[in-house]
This record gives sequence, structure tokens and C-alpha cells, in this order.
Amino acid sequence: MAPEQRKDMTERPKKGIYLLPNTLTLCGMFCGFFAIMSAINGNFLNAAWAVLLANIFDGLDGWIARLTNTSTRFGIELDSLSDLVAFGVAPAVMMYKWALTPFGRLGWGAAFLFVACGALRLARFNIQTGAPGPKSFKGMPIPAAATILSTIVIFYYEFRTGLPETNIFYPIITIILSLLMVSTLRYHGLKEIDFREKKPFWFLIVFVLILFIMLIHPSTAIFIFAMSYLLWGIIENSVLFMRKRRLKKKEQLEGAEINETRQDI
Repeated sequence: MAPEQRKDMTERPKKGIYLLPNTLTLCGMFCGFFAIMSAINGNFLNAAWAVLLANIFDGLDGWIARLTNTSTRFGIELDSLSDLVAFGVAPAVMMYKWALTPFGRLGWGAAFLFVACGALRLARFNIQTGAPGPKSFKGMPIPAAATILSTIVIFYYEFRTGLPETNIFYPIITIILSLLMVSTLRYHGLKEIDFREKKPFWFLIVFVLILFIMLIHPSTAIFIFAMSYLLWGIIENSVLFMRKRRLKKKEQLEGAEINETRQDI
């Protein structure tokens, strides 16, 4: 074999995919598909829990890919498609069949807005992956938005049965979550925590308390945690906005004082 041919064979990229992370990604996609079918058949509680289960697979596939150094462009694209099914289409269909149908065009419009904003959110995240910047998310992550909608359904069936009464709250919360996904607001995620570094002892205490609350009343606990995440993001970004506004006003005042001093001189 000629040296040129041997060199070409060694430099040629290997074909194939990594099985474990991509299988977990497909499991998340299956949960999303199962949620869609459950919602169509009227099993909304099963649909909501399926979306929450998809969160677990969504976290595992990325974590294992990074841990085993098997992250590929194919896996990233497949993960985005899985997220759109599990956290975009599935919760939108669930909400429409469960609570948005009585609102007619507003109902299906809100459901489509959730899917469209979720797709835009994923597209923006993909082009920003690997770029230098803060570890926090720009806009609410689509799994978080889907989780909030799912916990609303789960919390409802903890105390009631059947379909909910017509309430403007449901299209409003769907629209708000849609807009938060494509916003520039800062939201935090688990990737900001470096588990390889030592943490204060109270971190472990907080984890034990969260686990304790989840074991006592999981349906209520996940609803409270999801709504707290939503409200905390709005409050934190409001405080940051006010701080920036005050800093900008302070800089303008200082600039005006400097100009006045120069004019006096």
C-alpha cells in the first residue's frame, strides 16, 4: 500500500455513533411522544408525568456524553430534535387538549406560540453553544417551561378530577412562558454548579431538605419548586434591571457634573 493511501485511511473520520448518550436521547423523545398520545387520549396526568420523565433523560444524556467524552455534533442535533418533541410539542398539545380548547383561536394560537418559541430558543442555544460567556441561560430553558406546564396539570389533579373550568390563567401562563423562552432574561441551571469542587456543608443540608419534601408530597413539591423557579427568575432580572438603571443614571449625573466643571474652568 502506498504511503499516500495509508495516510488517507488514517485521517479519514470514523463512521458511526455513540450508542449510550444517543439512546438516552431517544428515550427522552419517546417520553415526549408518549405524552402527546396520552394527551390525545385524554390521559393528561400521564402526559404531564411523561414530560417530567423526559427531563431526567435529557439531563442524563448530556451528562454521560460529557463524562465519557462522547459528545458529537450528531448528538447535539438529535438532542435538540428530542427537546422540541418532548418539551415543545408535547406540553403544547397537552395544554391545548386539557385547558386551551375552549378559547378557540386564542387557545391553539397560544399552543403554537409555545412550540414556535421553544424552537427559536433551541436554535439560539445551538448557535451559542461553545461560545465564551456566562454559564447561566439566556432566556428560560425549554425543559423548565415544559416542566412548569406539567406541574400545573399534576397539581390540579392532586385536588380535582376531570377537565378544568375555563380560566384565562391557562392561556396567559402559556404565553408568558413562551415569551420568557425567547427573552434575554437570565435563568440559572445545574450546569453552573461544579460538582467536582468542594461546597459548603449547607449545600448538602439543602439537598436533604429538598429530597425530604419531595418524598412527603411529590406532586405539591414539584409544583412549588417549578413556580419558585419562574418567580425567582422574574424577581432576579427585575432587580438586575433596576441596578443597571440606577448605575446608568449615576454615570449620567457624574458625566453632567464633569461637563459643568469643565465649563466653569
